[in-house]
Amino acid sequence: MGLENVKIGIAMCGSFCTFSKVMPVIERMAEDGAEIIPIMSETSYQTDTRFGGADYFAERLEKISGRDVIKTIKEAEPIGPKKMLDILIVMPCTGNTLAKLSHGVCDSSVTLAVKAHLRNNRPVVIAVSTNDGLGTAAENIGRLLNRKNMYFVPFGQDDSLNKPNSLVADFDKAPETAELALKGEQIQPILLK
Repeated sequence: MGLENVKIGIAMCGSFCTFSKVMPVIERMAEDGAEIIPIMSETSYQTDTRFGGADYFAERLEKISGRDVIKTIKEAEPIGPKKMLDILIVMPCTGNTLAKLSHGVCDSSVTLAVKAHLRNNRPVVIAVSTNDGLGTAAENIGRLLNRKNMYFVPFGQDDSLNKPNSLVADFDKAPETAELALKGEQIQPILLK
């Protein structure tokens, strides 16, 4: 099937340490013919970190997609009524965003984008990245795994000795996960070894 001509929303949350891993995946999807609609949480859009400046990542997303980044609730709201996306990938998805999505909280550009997109009964793909995935975020992952139109990029522990609760998705599997999600299928296995 591939992702050619598929309108893919990419919603980035503040797991800043993974941005350098996520960007090449987004570039590959665009090179393969996907239409990328970039979305950033307010925090990820405005925060400079030791992993890079906020402007750098926003500008890179805009260059890849040829579009302005959706960065506010107001800008995200039309995603649903205008049916702007075929699929939405939240990558990276922090523990904070997992909790909000699990409990129906829509107080950011990313969470409102998900809510607006889901009203069209279309798939959302979650690429988790949280230091608390096997802690309090585990409950939220479980809830979302059981929710209609929610799909997960395979994930596993990224540093079990030093961060035993930390989980991160294999971002390289996001395109394949999206292809299957568009068919209503969850990629397997979900858990990485």
